[in-house]
Amino acid sequence: MPKRILQGVVVSDKNDKTVVVKVERRFTHPVMKKVVRMSKKYKAHDENNVHKVGDTVLIQESAPISKDKRWVVVAQDQA
Repeated sequence: MPKRILQGVVVSDKNDKTVVVKVERRFTHPVMKKVVRMSKKYKAHDENNVHKVGDTVLIQESAPISKDKRWVVVAQDQA
């Protein structure tokens, strides 16, 4: 099964080798028929501490790295 890749914005880089990435998704509400924005935060592994707050990054699923870290930063998005 392929690994998921998500795009998000780094909201915290205070931890060593870890960044917190906020991923936002948009969908139409089933009853209200209005576009709703929901976001979720993921802890992602950043081996060299190169990503800073505000960077747009791509994260990919991986095997568990720590108690709550299951994603790895793949690349910085150029958009």
